[in-house]
Amino acid sequence: MNEIFTKSMARNVYYGGSIFFILLFLALTLDTTIALPERDHRENITEQVAHGKTIWEENDCIGCHTLLGEGAYFAPELGNVYKRRGPGFIKAWLKAMPTNVPGRRQMPNFNLTDEELDALEAFLKWSSEINTANWPPNIEG
Repeated sequence: MNEIFTKSMARNVYYGGSIFFILLFLALTLDTTIALPERDHRENITEQVAHGKTIWEENDCIGCHTLLGEGAYFAPELGNVYKRRGPGFIKAWLKAMPTNVPGRRQMPNFNLTDEELDALEAFLKWSSEINTANWPPNIEG
């Protein structure tokens, strides 16, 4: 191999690398554009799910929990809590707070009504049905 790296060699590396990564970017963009409509389930949003999201935001749940990997890592992932624990658990858990177990982080009691608890449970059920391409990688998040 030639020990000297010439301007023409550098130009070829630059243009070749640029073309390669532009084509790769376009291919991945096309793949995403084709795959996303199949994963969309916005038609399943009901008034109750929307109300549950509002409750989620008003109580700043994302300040402690993650939802599909986004948020704080202080408390457990809730994107798949409905699948992990089943229906009814979310309401019972929120009503039982704080548990006063020594040495354990405590979740505050938000004093939510049964209607608000049902809405929050509907939102978490809806979020558990999102096709996340197997994220998180384990059931416990």
